[in-house]
Amino acid sequence: MKFLHTADWHLGRYFHGASLLEDQAHILDQLVRLAIQERVDAVLIAGDIYDRAVPPADAVALLDDVFSKLVIDAGIPVVAIAGNHDSADRIGFGSQIFQRQGLTLRGPLGEFDPVRMTDRAGRVFAIHPLPYVEPAFARNIAGAEGATDHQSAMAMMLDRVRERFISGQRNVLLAHAFVAGGTESESERPLSVGGSGQVSTTTFSGFDFVALGHLHRPQAVGSDAVQYSGSLLKYSFNEVSHTKSVSLLEWAEDAAPTVRRVSLTPRRDVRVIQGTLKDLLSSPDKLRPRDDYLCAHLTDVDPVLDPMSRLREVYPNMMELQFVGLAPSADPTARAASDHRQRTPDDLFRAFYREVMGEEIGDPALKFFNASAQGTIDGSNGGAR
Repeated sequence: MKFLHTADWHLGRYFHGASLLEDQAHILDQLVRLAIQERVDAVLIAGDIYDRAVPPADAVALLDDVFSKLVIDAGIPVVAIAGNHDSADRIGFGSQIFQRQGLTLRGPLGEFDPVRMTDRAGRVFAIHPLPYVEPAFARNIAGAEGATDHQSAMAMMLDRVRERFISGQRNVLLAHAFVAGGTESESERPLSVGGSGQVSTTTFSGFDFVALGHLHRPQAVGSDAVQYSGSLLKYSFNEVSHTKSVSLLEWAEDAAPTVRRVSLTPRRDVRVIQGTLKDLLSSPDKLRPRDDYLCAHLTDVDPVLDPMSRLREVYPNMMELQFVGLAPSADPTARAASDHRQRTPDDLFRAFYREVMGEEIGDPALKFFNASAQGTIDGSNGGAR
């Protein structure tokens, strides 16, 4: 039995004002081809399918196209759940009709029947799709009236799931949660304040494998049987070091499942470039695409004129600037040198002149500036008194 585990597509997301829909369509096309090439028995999507509760129409159309290619064209069952970014009711729309075609959608809490599949050896696999567990909604479920936080709510929901266990079957949980010990990224919407939204790995006892969504870095938490597939794309500059992938889960005979992460190639990468403005403009990296989504770390120690628009002439998708050369230092002397508020007008005008004219200011012009700054210019003859 082989499953493809993915999560956190965030369809319809914008990155610093730029729509990522074409990037998402590009990567999802690779996902569909991989599922077909690997002959997976099902695709498992662990929540945050959309980026917001009311997704744009073109994001809905993209999801419809992907589901059609997988379920109708390729005959691959899909099991998907709502995450904290999704509207549970919208994800669950039409679920009873779609399930007859091989598309299982779980939005609102309350449906606990698993999706059962049998491999060629006769082993039964039960996929338990559990949508994002919001404590306030969990309290509406019989037996979970006492849920006070994410931990207690998840524990009570999983008790209901375990009631569907059958002796001898392998139980795979599909869930969306922040599991304690996982590494966060800044592009994730927090589930709660502080640590109250975390769920312990011990909550998942009894499951043969837990396929998770929410954290954007691909990672195992606590054991190899509890895994995040990570997000489909890099959604912040905090994630530049991530290698985005999907996970192939494969069971061979009675062994534990193996997890193979398969990297996908984005249409544009998310990167950080560093250097002085002059160097970045005159010597761009010829080995990396200029139209990647970029953040520039400028190392200039003097102020520079209109750096963003100038950089965008060379790098069309320059999204963010950070002036690391002007960053505060622990050394008071160095901090004074980099902080424009602690620099003399003379020094600032030298840097400004150098930036605009491309050369050092001469003594006559500098004397004229100093006289002007001190209010000692004689307007009648242009000379200094």
